[in-house]
Amino acid sequence: MKLTKVDQGMKKIHIAIMRKSWGLARKILSGEKTIESRWYMNRYQPWGNINRGDVVYFKDSGEPVRIQTTVDKVIQFENLTPQKVGEILNHYAKAVGINRGNIASYLEKFKNKKYCLLVFLSHPKQIEPFEIDKSGFGAMAAWLTVDNFDKVKVSATGSNPVGIF
Repeated sequence: MKLTKVDQGMKKIHIAIMRKSWGLARKILSGEKTIESRWYMNRYQPWGNINRGDVVYFKDSGEPVRIQTTVDKVIQFENLTPQKVGEILNHYAKAVGINRGNIASYLEKFKNKKYCLLVFLSHPKQIEPFEIDKSGFGAMAAWLTVDNFDKVKVSATGSNPVGIF
C-alpha cells in the first residue's frame, strides 16, 4: 500500500455530491464527520487535485449545495487490499461518520477498492443554498473540481451564473 500526503498547489473549489440515504452531509455540519472519504477502483476527482486550504462545498444528491468547509489535510492511499481497507475504516471510522457497529457493512462495500482519499475538513458552515450545473462533468460525477466557481454555480432560478458570495 502506498500512502501519499497531498499538501501543495493552487487553491481550488470542489463540490462533493453525497448519497442522501447515507445521511453523512448533516454529520459534517454537526461536526460528527470531520473527514470525507472517497473510495475508488480507479483514480477519479479529486485524486491528486485537492490541497490544504481548498474549499469544499457539499450537497446531497438531488438537493442544492448547503455546506461549505475548508480542507485541512489530505491523505491518499493506493494499492489497497481488503485488509488495508479494514485498517483504514477501523482507524478513521468515527471521523468519517461511520458508527463502529456499521464498519463491517462499509468494509463489504469498499473491500475491493484500490484507492482511498481522506479529506480532513475544518470550519463547516451552513450557507445559503444554491444549485449547480454539472454540464461537462458527466451525469454520474460525484465530485467536481473547478478553478472558477462561475463554471458550476447557478442562481436560484437556475438561469444566470453568479460569483462566490
